Amino acid sequence: MYRVVELKETWEVAKDVKAFRLSKGFDFTPGQFVMVWLPGVGEKPFSLAWKDLLVIKRVGSFTSKLFELSEGERLWIRGPYGRGFERRGKRIALVAGGIGIPPLYALAKAWGDKFEEMTLIYGARSKNELALLDVENYVDEVILTTDDGSAGRKGFPTDVLAERKKEFDEVYACGPELMLKAVLKVMEYKNVQISAERYMKCGIGVCGSCNLGKYLVCRDGPIFDGSQLKGIL
Repeated sequence: MYRVVELKETWEVAKDVKAFRLSKGFDFTPGQFVMVWLPGVGEKPFSLAWKDLLVIKRVGSFTSKLFELSEGERLWIRGPYGRGFERRGKRIALVAGGIGIPPLYALAKAWGDKFEEMTLIYGARSKNELALLDVENYVDEVILTTDDGSAGRKGFPTDVLAERKKEFDEVYACGPELMLKAVLKVMEYKNVQISAERYMKCGIGVCGSCNLGKYLVCRDGPIFDGSQLKGIL
């Protein structure tokens, strides 16, 4: 069930955010996640930023332990699991908030040449919390927003989306739930796919801990069409 992988490389990509390059890659669809286990510590889900790349924010005891690991140490990983993004439309927008960037980074890297035009709208609280900015190599346009105005436009990604939504055939979004709710509202639950997050234990649809209305995020998501979430988010 688990694959044992070594850490080939780790580096800091933003405030309290580290990248972990793995010794083995995974075949995946952008948007899918893996379960990472540390013996004696626990297990948590993380979206893949690429076949061999995890980008993780330190938010609790598990991720703090991950941040202590050095190159050459091991992780136990199972997956990938869940439903990934579906490729639709010709002119698309990626809307990322904070640490919501990894699955959208994966999408941009995997499918950047499959669309006529790809725009990333990426927001964080401040400049030092913006991660994976080399995503600019895979998209046609990057628009940054920060709450404090320290980088890009002062405001929120959804402000930009509301102004430009008619330009896009499909919108892909990942970030804090308040932002996702705003994205769904702006798009009127149409032509939008979001990456939802809930507490997970099993990752395979058995325990039911990640329920979102009538859905289980690990099994039915984490990627959902906007129409599925009307009345739920």
